[in-house]
Amino acid sequence: MENRLWIEPVGNVIIARMRGVPDEDLLKECQTRILSLLKETSVGLILHDCLEMEAPSVEVPISQWKLDEQIASLQIRRAVVVPNTQLAYLARLAFGEGDYRVFYNDMAAAFAWLTQPR
Repeated sequence: MENRLWIEPVGNVIIARMRGVPDEDLLKECQTRILSLLKETSVGLILHDCLEMEAPSVEVPISQWKLDEQIASLQIRRAVVVPNTQLAYLARLAFGEGDYRVFYNDMAAAFAWLTQPR
């Protein structure tokens, strides 16, 4: 999973980068590592870099949605950067009604949106 998943705080944003086709185990690992960083840093801003990710089956984003139900009480704001409409649609399934926004190939805009005052 190390080559497919990279998660690290950069300033006041946690960046989570996935490569290839994710599966439910990779999403669980990602969620666990993000939650650990949230506890360590008290940062609630997450940038999901999906530019090198390939579209999984629809069950995978639904499993992310179920994982997020468990942490609904946390104050998390997410920006999701995707390369195409297929991954944008799957991101919307994955994050449902949370505080997030999808960006097409624009890391700078995603970072700016995350860090702007609410």
